[in-house]
Amino acid sequence: QVRLVESGGGSVQAGGSLRLSCAASGDISSRFCLGWFRQAPGKEREGVATIYTHPGSAVYADSVMGRFTISRDNAKNTLVLQMNSLNIEDTAMYYCAAVKNYLPGQCWALRPEYNYWGQGTQVTVSS
Repeated sequence: QVRLVESGGGSVQAGGSLRLSCAASGDISSRFCLGWFRQAPGKEREGVATIYTHPGSAVYADSVMGRFTISRDNAKNTLVLQMNSLNIEDTAMYYCAAVKNYLPGQCWALRPEYNYWGQGTQVTVSS
């Protein structure tokens, strides 16, 4: 089993920054896609960013590209989302997620298959 726990959410003014962290434990390895998803009230859950075993594998939603950075530490089983230049449209519950994967270049496409989820951490951006 894989357990994921997010932290770092909070309230921030537009233009500000937040850093979200995800601690993974259990039967986890570097051969898992890790990703951040978010869901705003009344909206569908959407992928924010995914990453595999190395930084070059990071893929971002168009809406956050250039503002957010995803990173992972495979030895420590941690995942981070650095969010800069936040705007009110970024307000959502943010979730850390994972899915087992043995092939590179698949983590973004595998968004519908992520099957391990954290409880979420709320991010609220005010104008």
